[in-house]
Amino acid sequence: MVELELTGTTVTVHVTGAHRVLALREEVTFDLSQITSIALAGVDMRPPWFRVGAFFPGVIAAGTFRGKGRKEFWDTLFGGHALRIDLAGNEFTRLVIDIEDPDEALRALKSAAAA
Repeated sequence: MVELELTGTTVTVHVTGAHRVLALREEVTFDLSQITSIALAGVDMRPPWFRVGAFFPGVIAAGTFRGKGRKEFWDTLFGGHALRIDLAGNEFTRLVIDIEDPDEALRALKSAAAA
């Protein structure tokens, strides 16, 4: 699970707990202007095949995944609490992250991006 921090136009995704070790990363930062789309992530989504981190199908995806021109950061347990954030002009092209209240985070990010 991650925590989102919104400071001005900068969003910081803080990876928490043991997931820091599995994902091999403590945080991901991006600007609101880099967001191309935000949505709830379906539990049937799968990351690209080349990875640095942990992946056990249907259980956990944590780390950096690459494939066909994409570089994605995932931290999800596939339990229906994930947010999908597509980015342009960032190190990552997509984030798929579990968050405590994905509906609230979705509203907050969309609201901040629209401002």
